Amino acid sequence: MKKILFQLDTDPIPNTFDTVVAYDGGAAHVSCRGNIKPSTVGTMVDGAVFTRPPKHKKNTALFITGSNMGEGEAVLASIRNHFFGDFRVSVMLDSNGSNSTAAAAVAYIGQHMKMAGKRAVVLAGTGPVGQRAAVMLAQEGADVVLTSRRVDRAATACEAMRRRFGVDLRPAAAGEPESMREALRGVNILLATGAAGVQLLPEDMWKDLPDLEILIDANATPPLGIQGIDLMDRATPKHRKLCYGAIGFGGFKLEVHRACIAKLFESNDQVLDAPEIYALAKAMMAAR
Repeated sequence: MKKILFQLDTDPIPNTFDTVVAYDGGAAHVSCRGNIKPSTVGTMVDGAVFTRPPKHKKNTALFITGSNMGEGEAVLASIRNHFFGDFRVSVMLDSNGSNSTAAAAVAYIGQHMKMAGKRAVVLAGTGPVGQRAAVMLAQEGADVVLTSRRVDRAATACEAMRRRFGVDLRPAAAGEPESMREALRGVNILLATGAAGVQLLPEDMWKDLPDLEILIDANATPPLGIQGIDLMDRATPKHRKLCYGAIGFGGFKLEVHRACIAKLFESNDQVLDAPEIYALAKAMMAAR
């Protein structure tokens, strides 16, 4: 029986990146649907769960994509509300690639150090990648500071992650040099997750930080988020610190993404969100 994946994109036009990875992850057929809303996804869920007998339901899966994580979370909640008993199929949430990107970055950090007790700063962390990475770092025991240009925006994101995942993050402003220096005081782990093409941190502000051990920049569009890091950096030593660029850890992100697609077809009762995707990334990193 063919493995069918329904790509449910909250944007009007489904993202081709996610479609390609879905095929590479093992789906035999990917049906792409755009402009998905919580109020309209129910008929698609019914079609997915009622068409195959119990032993074959694992061959149908749902993959929520799109540029807006909040909309994706609402679609996931609506989908789960439509499930009952064994009338369910596996579903994955990876809006804007945020879960798999964050999982890959934090898994690489875990390859180099125990994160418990470390001070981690997520620059421009109010977007989906930054929020999910902050959650993963906190779940590993790090003391996590999430920054934005405005502290109230950072505080809103921290509260949302507390409600969603039960973790405590600390908000901070980092829009000006003085506030950035304060946010970076004592930092061990630095992760930049800002908008494409926006430089967040000049090299002279991080190169001499005495406690900083590792930096990861998720931005792939010049100018990069952290000056002095190259796209291809992968555990590259600079100023006695280890540096990762977006492509340097992005290959592993694709591996994780493909592995998640494959995992969806192992059973019909899986929900792959940030914790589950990160757990898979950790296992894959440990097996390397």
